[in-house]
Amino acid sequence: MGLLMAVVVTVASTSDPAGARLLLTRLSGACKKLRKVWVDGTYRGKLEDWVIAHFKFVLQPVLRSDDVKGFVVLPRRWVVERTFAWLTQCRRLSKDYEGLPRNSEAMIYFAMTRLMLRRLAPS
Repeated sequence: MGLLMAVVVTVASTSDPAGARLLLTRLSGACKKLRKVWVDGTYRGKLEDWVIAHFKFVLQPVLRSDDVKGFVVLPRRWVVERTFAWLTQCRRLSKDYEGLPRNSEAMIYFAMTRLMLRRLAPS
């Protein structure tokens, strides 16, 4: 559905797999029915082994074929891009206005909560 379960905002020097570990440790018991997570090719390798050892779900990388040149629509990738589009509709998230990472996280949660509430009771 593209709805967020957890958010982690880190400094730019944090690698993607390290940020993913932070994010996944925050999930704790919130995602007991989760079995598969589609991820970018960056999250292959040691992170996949760590997830298998600590969680009941698996990471499935969505990779681009080496044979194809130019633009190619990757499966499930559109869900992530659509979620980013939903978040950028919130004015405070269109630019990096926040000074602290936890303030950015709070604004992302606020924007996603607003989106879910609008779906429950459309105006």
